[in-house]
Amino acid sequence: MDKYLNPNFKNSALITVDVQKDTLDGQPFEIQGTSTALPYMKQLLDTYRAYKLPVIHVVRIYKTDRSNVDLCRRKLIEEGNPILEENSPGAELAEELLGDDSVRINSKLLLSGGIQKITENEVIIYKPRWGAFYNTPLQEYLQGLKVDTLVFAGCNYPNCPRTSIYEASERDYRVVVAEDALSGCYARGIKEMENIGVLVDTTENIVHMVRDQMD
Repeated sequence: MDKYLNPNFKNSALITVDVQKDTLDGQPFEIQGTSTALPYMKQLLDTYRAYKLPVIHVVRIYKTDRSNVDLCRRKLIEEGNPILEENSPGAELAEELLGDDSVRINSKLLLSGGIQKITENEVIIYKPRWGAFYNTPLQEYLQGLKVDTLVFAGCNYPNCPRTSIYEASERDYRVVVAEDALSGCYARGIKEMENIGVLVDTTENIVHMVRDQMD
């Protein structure tokens, strides 16, 4: 592989995007395939936690006064379909990501632009729109960790993950996508990612690559 694109997992971070309870099967904002992808996300998380590598959960939260709702969803929410609402059960991270329900999203902290620390190596960041880098502290946080490689997993590739992946690419991060740990992936989208230098692979292969570099 091109030396400029080859992942450097020792200086990598795992980013999950919008894996919140409202997006799971049978929930108000169900995104097909997200529940199916959860076991693969968990494999990546277990690997990153085992090697004490950084993990960032990027989430969307809508204020109860609706003031931060994006235009394309205002009508939906105004018609009585609250989704991802601050301090609601549906805005919480999927239990499978954390292993239990002990962690609660601190909406006040996140909506103010803060970073919520779960463990020494794992945090939550709020994004106000599609991209994980847009008006968020993510770039500064990654620079502080000297991260140069990002691994993406999460919910609904065509929207927030795709935007976040392109934002990462334009900031010259080496980018890896776990296609089975990301709902909404499709053949053309995968080809388009590969065309901008993204390594798209299975969770199993990515886990092996991480272990090979870390051990």
